[in-house]
Amino acid sequence: MNPIEKDFCCCTIALGRRYRVMAKELAADLEKYAPGTPFVIFTDRPADFKEHANAIAYKHRQQGIQRCSNDRRLLIEKALSVFPSAIHIDADTRLLDRFPDRMEFSPGITGTHQNLIEHLQKYRPQNLEIIKTVASKLDIPLEGATWVGESLYIITRDGGKEKEFFRLWGNIARYVELKGMYGGDGNLMGLAAAKVGWTAHSSETWNALKDMTKHLDASHQKSSSSWENFQRRLAYHYRLNWTRLVALKDFNFYYR
Repeated sequence: MNPIEKDFCCCTIALGRRYRVMAKELAADLEKYAPGTPFVIFTDRPADFKEHANAIAYKHRQQGIQRCSNDRRLLIEKALSVFPSAIHIDADTRLLDRFPDRMEFSPGITGTHQNLIEHLQKYRPQNLEIIKTVASKLDIPLEGATWVGESLYIITRDGGKEKEFFRLWGNIARYVELKGMYGGDGNLMGLAAAKVGWTAHSSETWNALKDMTKHLDASHQKSSSSWENFQRRLAYHYRLNWTRLVALKDFNFYYR
């Protein structure tokens, strides 16, 4: 089957050599356990994936100030411009078994989820006030909002609501990153989802995918050289200043 004939794809971001290597391993896993499934990748070196027939690799430069976590919105938006459903899988993940023969997708977000306030109080209490402020600015009721697990989730088109979801996610990401909150994109997804009327949910398909994946959490592994760290600092300040300038277009939202 031609990959383009599928009604879903898998997708990931792979920036830097370490993550490209892991994404190539994941591409091989998909070829073995989910043959014919397209794998959409945002990467700084698309040529690294030319040997994988299932890979659809796009050139991407990080936009997030410190991390590329919130760049996932751009990846999934691109994937959904071609496929009705996108399964986001972190690059530092391995598959352990075959995909289910029958895959069913519901509109909106499917994945692990938890009450947003409870999650923040437990894992990111230092970010609670930032989240409360941006929720107030966007008139988002926090009581019903949910945190969404970042390493594995599914987003399916929903009559155009997904476009507004990605736009809101981008605005929220810019706001919190300018306030120094660089991680926790699952919290931002939850806010954007609440605004467009989505409620994160689980499904048999997602539960099956969770059981057949192993997330390695390579974000805690440090192996950068001094030169790489210097380049990273320069890029950080460039993206910070660029984001500050972009935010001036909506001064009241971002700075008041």
